[in-house]
Amino acid sequence: MSRNGYDDRQTFGTIRVAGVQAESVFLDLDATTDKAIELIERAAAQGADLIGFPEAFIPTFPNWYETIGEGPKARGFDKELFKHSVEVPSAHLAAIAEACGRTDINAVVGINERRNGTTGTMWNTQVHITRDGVIAGKHQKYVPTSGERLVHTPGTTGFGNSFTTDFGTVSGLICGENSNPLGQYAAALNYPVVHVASWPYYFAPYFPMHHAIRTACAGLAYSLKTFVVAAVARIPEGYADAVAETAEQHAFLTGQRALKKGALVLDPNGNVIADGSGSDDELLIAEINLEDILVPKLILDFAGHYNRPEIFAPLFRQ
Repeated sequence: MSRNGYDDRQTFGTIRVAGVQAESVFLDLDATTDKAIELIERAAAQGADLIGFPEAFIPTFPNWYETIGEGPKARGFDKELFKHSVEVPSAHLAAIAEACGRTDINAVVGINERRNGTTGTMWNTQVHITRDGVIAGKHQKYVPTSGERLVHTPGTTGFGNSFTTDFGTVSGLICGENSNPLGQYAAALNYPVVHVASWPYYFAPYFPMHHAIRTACAGLAYSLKTFVVAAVARIPEGYADAVAETAEQHAFLTGQRALKKGALVLDPNGNVIADGSGSDDELLIAEINLEDILVPKLILDFAGHYNRPEIFAPLFRQ
């Protein structure tokens, strides 16, 4: 509180953010939950105020369709994915939330979510957890991408993709939807100071995954005028042996794992200010000054003075 008694001024201080660049424990709910808790504890010990996890980190992102297509082997992985998916609420999420509260850190956690108490229906989800250990909400991916459509249904959580923390709004989007202009606009409406972009470890050989991550996140950071934490999964140990059906597939997967492509942190102008590529550390930690948002946002505010939503409204009446 100031000497005049005012206590409602918004502050824009320096915070630390952590982007996860780690491997899931392949299709193992309990072990990957334990690993997520360990990463939360490690990030908090390094002074992080926010940790962002990759896409469907718990228990594993279903990327086998990009390698082997649909068939009995892929469907076997689907079955294990469902058995090891996360229910909301659940004891597993409660343990993660407890870790956030115990260590005083906010989190955006990527999970493969299943409908509680059923035998079907899964979503690609980010769970929002505050530093007091409260599950503040979740964002389910608007539309599954490519092979995800064989296991995931479209999201049911509406356009919302953000939550409030002690230092400001944090938004999040999953993989390709970080390029979605309407998803970006939904985030912009709440004026995020940090955005968590959750990504998988690879797509098909023809698709340069890390180039797409860098490009999409740079555009999003520039448009939203916010810091972006791109959390990037790495291919799990044993994944190539379990999934590959040919020597060529095995070589591609082991080669991608060896690259150790990492998490990124970008500033509000889209510049990469931290890159964990090549590092063995499972966390990328960066210090950011939230005041750096203000001047860029005063120039380009697509949720406010730099937009005309009323003139674009007819586009959505078709």
